[in-house]
Amino acid sequence: MGFARTTPSAWRRTATAFTLAALTAATLAACGGSDDDNNGESRVASLKLIGTASLPTGTMFEGVEFGGISGLDRATDGSYWAISDDRGGERGTPRFYNLSIDYEATGPVTVKVNRQTYMQREDGSNFPANARTVDPEAIRLAPNGNLYWSSEGNWGTTAATLFQPFVREMTTAGKFVREFKTPAIYNYVDNTTTGARSNKLFEALTVAPDGTVFVANEDALIQDGSLTTVQAGSVVRVTALDPATGNAKAQYAYQLPKIPVDAPAGAPFGPDNGLSDMLAIGNKKFIAIERAFASGIGNTIRLVLTEITDATTNVGSMASLAGAAVYTPMTRKLLLEMPITYQGVKLDNIEAITWGKTLPNGHRTLVLAADNNFTADTQANQFVVFEVLPE
Repeated sequence: MGFARTTPSAWRRTATAFTLAALTAATLAACGGSDDDNNGESRVASLKLIGTASLPTGTMFEGVEFGGISGLDRATDGSYWAISDDRGGERGTPRFYNLSIDYEATGPVTVKVNRQTYMQREDGSNFPANARTVDPEAIRLAPNGNLYWSSEGNWGTTAATLFQPFVREMTTAGKFVREFKTPAIYNYVDNTTTGARSNKLFEALTVAPDGTVFVANEDALIQDGSLTTVQAGSVVRVTALDPATGNAKAQYAYQLPKIPVDAPAGAPFGPDNGLSDMLAIGNKKFIAIERAFASGIGNTIRLVLTEITDATTNVGSMASLAGAAVYTPMTRKLLLEMPITYQGVKLDNIEAITWGKTLPNGHRTLVLAADNNFTADTQANQFVVFEVLPE
């Protein structure tokens, strides 16, 4: 989920606002690449807003509250897989959904929940509904028709409450298939001096055209430096996982910028920034979502073009990136910033991005989704659709 969730008050926030007209006219710098390239890259020159849709917080489906959508991916039949970050011990058994998201070139956008499915553990049982054992954050369609999904795990001071993060494969019925061998550097140790930080792990997950699975932590590991602040940015690790062996084959550094807006004095918690998702647009090119938040003000959402080039350093052997020898991170180019100063359509806590359908004019679409944190007074389950305009 990314932001602090220790109390209901920590979930309350004011959504970022931006004008419909501003987004409709907003454009992205040319990303390069072509659908005809050997590496499967997709061409993105500009974005045009088609519309938005929201399911209100409190929407019930099959007796369980719908919400917490932190991952989204398009299924082969045109529907969408969406994962909830309900950990268990909150509103029910950890689960994912199949959705219909319908729209035409000029809108409107409609969203329908088709079914929900519980994720299963290795022994075939569901993750428990009455205890935090998992923190689902991302979901992607695997080339074989199964689903990849990630968990931030759960930090705890006892063996009974500590669960390590993971990336797993499951069937569309939620049945466990396998677990990838993610580097131990992502594991919880003490939440203080080294290792993972609580609730700052596997938010971003994507699959490249060649099948490589990429996963990234949301904000810096403890040994890699401080979290992002208003004064300075941080660095996260993007790991390439081999789908054949399940092993990590490379790891790269991605630099997060400083938080653009500070929280006012007296805010219930400080400002935040994080890498909330990535979408592969080529074997080594991605659109990344950077989601910043300032309590009492709202969200700043950035779409960023990032690439692993020949100059990018494989940092997999580096125990720490703080004060490390010189390394070259992934490239980072700001494509579109949706800031808090605009008025009109309210942008929520965007945590997911996927390709949508292709329009009759041949243009592809992008669909973004927001995690509502199950907060009824200020947030909703929001879906935002863009038309991708080629060069």
